[in-house]
Amino acid sequence: MAGGAGMLALVLGLAVAGPSLTPAVAVAQEAPATGGAQAPSEAVEREVDALLAAIRIDDTIAILREEGLEYGQTLEDDMFPGAGGASWGATVALIYDGARMRAAFRAALVEDFAADPAAVAPITEFFASDLGRKVVDLEIEGRRSLLDDAVEEASKAALEDLRAVDGPRLDLLERFVTVNDLVESNVSGALNANLAFYRGMQRGGAFGDKMTEEQMLSDVWGQEPEIRQSTEDWVYSYLNLAYGPLSDAELGAYADFSETAAGQRVNRALFGAFDRVFTPISEALGVAVARQMQGQDI
Repeated sequence: MAGGAGMLALVLGLAVAGPSLTPAVAVAQEAPATGGAQAPSEAVEREVDALLAAIRIDDTIAILREEGLEYGQTLEDDMFPGAGGASWGATVALIYDGARMRAAFRAALVEDFAADPAAVAPITEFFASDLGRKVVDLEIEGRRSLLDDAVEEASKAALEDLRAVDGPRLDLLERFVTVNDLVESNVSGALNANLAFYRGMQRGGAFGDKMTEEQMLSDVWGQEPEIRQSTEDWVYSYLNLAYGPLSDAELGAYADFSETAAGQRVNRALFGAFDRVFTPISEALGVAVARQMQGQDI
């Protein structure tokens, strides 16, 4: 994903480990509410809006929404085959409302940078540079191309070929993934989203009083290795596809930026913002699935 860590590699959710009948969950503390925070200044909002324009957030949200609509169909196929009808499609479309997703993402970044608006300018400067614009374009086009199942399969095969060679390009990708903590952070984010899905199903009455939160955690934690493996494979195949047109020098320069204070700062901010977007979405999906399975209006 077009951030210091590759913004579209920051939000794997639907592509890697979307909730299923047995979603995996991370054992992690939820971020506490920040009570008493001051209203963000206009300066912060201007800086964040400039950053959002540089990373083409509207294009990113559009792709993630399309993935979400496809995922809604997958949920129907897996959990109530042929029983969703038009109402299910409308519900999924409402949950993946693009304007609401963008607003939540922007609000999270504004809140994150409220105490330090000067931190945004160096980040925006990178993504407005020639290399920055190039990587943003490649990340977005790469993610969009993965909407095609044939392209996704080809990207997996290309990764296997790259691993077989085990050359300097793989080393560069490994450095990029490591410096941006892409595997660990994505595993945590995907699993936390799945916990939200489980909680949503509980709220929707899918489990009655038969399953406690502790039981949910115990039931799914054993799936963490599988989630980790699929996440790692997806990250590398996506990055290999998206950054294919970059020279080794360009990819190295992008990794160099990721190691800077600005690169690390935007990486944390983007992970936090995407979590703010997708955790409520996952919970809403869980509620909707539970009600659909019980034949209730959704």
